[in-house]
Amino acid sequence: MAGPANWISQIAAVTKFGLLSMPQRRGSVSAAAFGIAGVVAVLVGVLSIAAGFRNAMSASGSPDAALVLRSGADSEMVSGLGRPSTRIIADAPGVARTAAGPLASAELFVIISLPKISTGSDVNVPLRGVERAALLVRDKMKIVDGRMFDWGKNEVIVGLGAAREFSGLRVGDRIKVGRYDWPVVGVFTAGGGAAESEIWSDAAVLQAAYNRGDSFQSVYVRLKSPDSFNAFKDALTTDPRLSAEVMRQTDYFADQSTAVTKLITTLGYLIASLMAVGAVFGALNTMYSSVSARTREIATLRALGFGSGAVVVSVMLESVVLALLGGAIGAVLSYVVFNGFHTATMNWQSFSQITFSLAVTPQLLVQGVVWATLIGAIGGLFPAIRAARQPIAAALREL
Repeated sequence: MAGPANWISQIAAVTKFGLLSMPQRRGSVSAAAFGIAGVVAVLVGVLSIAAGFRNAMSASGSPDAALVLRSGADSEMVSGLGRPSTRIIADAPGVARTAAGPLASAELFVIISLPKISTGSDVNVPLRGVERAALLVRDKMKIVDGRMFDWGKNEVIVGLGAAREFSGLRVGDRIKVGRYDWPVVGVFTAGGGAAESEIWSDAAVLQAAYNRGDSFQSVYVRLKSPDSFNAFKDALTTDPRLSAEVMRQTDYFADQSTAVTKLITTLGYLIASLMAVGAVFGALNTMYSSVSARTREIATLRALGFGSGAVVVSVMLESVVLALLGGAIGAVLSYVVFNGFHTATMNWQSFSQITFSLAVTPQLLVQGVVWATLIGAIGGLFPAIRAARQPIAAALREL
């Protein structure tokens, strides 16, 4: 046990010597640390967009809720259902009921144009016509300002995310719907889900405003239990009167998030990789400078019996400690700046904006620190090998 213990003590001694010399190299050390911090902050910041978008979509459904579209449709924009079909869906086995009737809401989905507060440019905002059961189908829905719209009137309520991101959506404002201006009478939350990006109105009134007759695009359903889904789906897909696509709401919104999250994640890794290359060179420069400044000291330690392996490991550890310092700075910075930041982006499935909050999760912070560690290890490898290989006699003669 004496050999390994001696080797570890050698590593500790050389590493301590290197770390204590960092203040003498504060310029290059700071540059390397902040370069790595930048990589971590950008990586975590970009990936927090994907995480926030995914969280918003996953919060939009529940296991005991289903969505019905026309067969072959992958989004509400390309779906269409007549009133007879929506009645068959509402009466299907497995649908939860109250004294007022089945918990099924036939809904209409249209797009209107509103200015985005941050840019002033017009963007597509979803306007949804709902039926009375919509509030029970979505159990997280809650009015937080104003009131619910009156059924049969040209009134709207808006999601909290939409009110934050788009102009003219405060209680008392009026928006253009069809040929008329409709007052905003309330603001609602929906557990952070996609519905908070929408504007809601009475489906019957919205049908008249857009000359849609008695047609809808989807039916949102509350089931008796999550286990009722298969019976509900089988009843609808085998009914010859229907041509329907039946899915759990959780699956539908998860599919909707896939394209955007893949795009954002790919861009995040690409940008971080390019920045990481620069950070590696910064770490290389710092560690080469450290080795050059300590040539005689390292040679002296080698002459006193310190092994080359201990020198390699100690220089690598110094580089990793430097990287972890930068990674910690970047992680803290990304959390302070990005976590909870409200924004909106295009949902390519519906061609409309969806609002959400960026989410800097513990997993992303760990991922950022891992990247910093890898940058430090790569940046310290070649300087460590150089330090171990330099001839002792020649190094001792250097001034």
